[in-house]
Amino acid sequence: MKIEIWSDVVCPWCYLGNRRFAAALDRFEHRDEVDVVWRAYELDPKEVPEPTDDYAVLLARKSGRTVAQLEERMASITRTAAAEGLEYRYDIMRTGNTFDAHRVLHLAREHGVQGAVKERLFRGYFTEGEPIGNRDALARLAGEAGLDAGEVRAMLDTDRYAAEVRADEAQAAAFNITGVPFFVIDRAFGVSGAQPAEALLAALQHGWAAAEPAPAAADGGDACGVGDSCEV
Repeated sequence: MKIEIWSDVVCPWCYLGNRRFAAALDRFEHRDEVDVVWRAYELDPKEVPEPTDDYAVLLARKSGRTVAQLEERMASITRTAAAEGLEYRYDIMRTGNTFDAHRVLHLAREHGVQGAVKERLFRGYFTEGEPIGNRDALARLAGEAGLDAGEVRAMLDTDRYAAEVRADEAQAAAFNITGVPFFVIDRAFGVSGAQPAEALLAALQHGWAAAEPAPAAADGGDACGVGDSCEV
């Protein structure tokens, strides 16, 4: 069974969704027969690699909300993340364009370490304040998760995997995916949002058991969409 997950590494619900999906997969009886593929989705394709503005100020300008409103939102998401064992450090986060991060993840897929690299990028961004748009940082983080850092850095100096990232995004548009995380099971049906592990486990079981699953999307989880400044 193939599970494709559209997400962005600066999406808080994607990191939560990853943690909940991992918990569901651990409980899935056929987990050794599941192929998990991370697909690219940019929440803000126009973002510069390394913005210089304060994080909350930057998001306030994008969203039209006040800094105080965003800080309240950050605090709420931080509490939700903590309940899943994740530490979100909005005080040190450094956002940026994620196109290169998605290229790194395609390289990681070729080397069989995509899940580990995805997790490392999430943790680097949300917990450690790593600049997600910086190529040297991406190479170092990917190197810590199983890739050769030199190969990653050399790849980033080319346009390798750019077409693959764009193909992921085009497929997301074809599927009418407007928020992430979004889980697609065997290209038959989808699950939207960072739903609880129990709901994701039920989707896995349904996907395994159904001979002809209906091509419908199960909704109801928290998700990030383009244009809603959902880095928070």
